[in-house]
Amino acid sequence: MISEKMKDLVNNNSVIRQMFEEGQIMAEKYGKDKVYDFSLGNPNVPAPERVKETAISLLENEDPLALHSYMNNAGYPAVRKKIADSINRKFGTSFDESNIMMTVGAAAGLNCALKAILNDGDEVLTFAPFFVEYKNYVANYGGILHAIEPDTSTFQPDLAAFEERISSRTKAVIINSPNNPTGVIYSEDTIKGIASVLEKKQKEFGIEIYLISDEPYRELVYNGDDVPYVTKYYDKTIVCYSFSKTLSLPGERIGYLVVPKEADDTNELFTAITIANRVLGCVNAPSLFQKVVAECLDEKADIDFYKENRDILYKALKEAGFTCIEPQGAFYLFVKSPVEDEKEFVAEAKKEHILVVPGSSFAGPGYVRISYCVSRETIVNSLEGFRRLAEKYGLAGL
Repeated sequence: MISEKMKDLVNNNSVIRQMFEEGQIMAEKYGKDKVYDFSLGNPNVPAPERVKETAISLLENEDPLALHSYMNNAGYPAVRKKIADSINRKFGTSFDESNIMMTVGAAAGLNCALKAILNDGDEVLTFAPFFVEYKNYVANYGGILHAIEPDTSTFQPDLAAFEERISSRTKAVIINSPNNPTGVIYSEDTIKGIASVLEKKQKEFGIEIYLISDEPYRELVYNGDDVPYVTKYYDKTIVCYSFSKTLSLPGERIGYLVVPKEADDTNELFTAITIANRVLGCVNAPSLFQKVVAECLDEKADIDFYKENRDILYKALKEAGFTCIEPQGAFYLFVKSPVEDEKEFVAEAKKEHILVVPGSSFAGPGYVRISYCVSRETIVNSLEGFRRLAEKYGLAGL
């Protein structure tokens, strides 16, 4: 008999994953080219060539026993130093290897950070809409996640509501920019505002509040937009980064955490996060891909491909009458449902073999998420179906 906690998770399995699995079944039934699956944020461009070249070189030239062996739970010091140096060059920071822990992707990094800081009953805040798994990650360690409702005209955080919601039980705030599912980048004014509110509330309640910046999409930005580096604005920041999207390596599960020296009790916090990495069963990040990414820190997947997908789909949906804001980064469109119950629209879209995710999965009811990190053919061939949906709901020509 499974645990009571797992019963709830089993009964409320990820809608995104369910949609993805349903898409695979539909593809077998109707043909892959006739199913337009926009459910999962699974990169559709190959990793940069240097990733393959580096992996092959390591496998051919390094001692296999050393290459695949255990190391410090925080990762190879030389790899961590290269990452720290790279961040310093890009953002004018002053990190070294003692500030970097290699992680098994962004998800494990978030779990390590949350395990290190949360006590039972502690509250964590985030801004809706947000990545659905945050709630589960926080609950893993007895925490309670609360979401701040968005300003849907911009999807920038509502700072007044944020300030009002902070309590003496608030231990952390999770932000995600560029955002999944909206593609919005939190502006420098927004980051400064969040930092100012946190400083004020720490003094008011006599507590410490950590700001966890979840950044798997940091490099996926368009039109030259800037993503502020959060450690420069707030001392008690933990940065969670992943190479899954930047280098198209989601299945390799490789990323890192940054714990700045400016955070209170940095050494104790870093040690706690490192031990969390071990006791959660990750032990250490994958040895081969630690060394691979260390040689590919200036590489990026084909961002232009995603931008072209965005431009084609955004333009077509707007012309058809749908309402959405233009994403500044990541690879998602957050589209307003033409009916109040977005799940009804999701069901209608499925009749057109179009798979999108209901916004309620991201605490954004009334919207749907469309992941455009798909083939160009999927984008183009889906457009007639989207136009028929617009006509069905009386959107065409609006």
